[in-house]
Amino acid sequence: MTSSLDRLPKISAPATRALTAAGYTTLRQLAGVPRAELARLHGMGPKALSVIEAALDEHDLRLR
Repeated sequence: MTSSLDRLPKISAPATRALTAAGYTTLRQLAGVPRAELARLHGMGPKALSVIEAALDEHDLRLR
């Protein structure tokens, strides 16, 4: 099953809130964002980052 670029992948509520508060509302917007920048967001943990990276990988996209 391929993730949609038009919405965030299924991650924890705190991680979703952190991304939304930072202005990220779609997977597409996360492509090229530094991993360290996302890791600094309150509520963003290693598991959520792994899910995001896997979802981006399905579209041949990456975090920086």
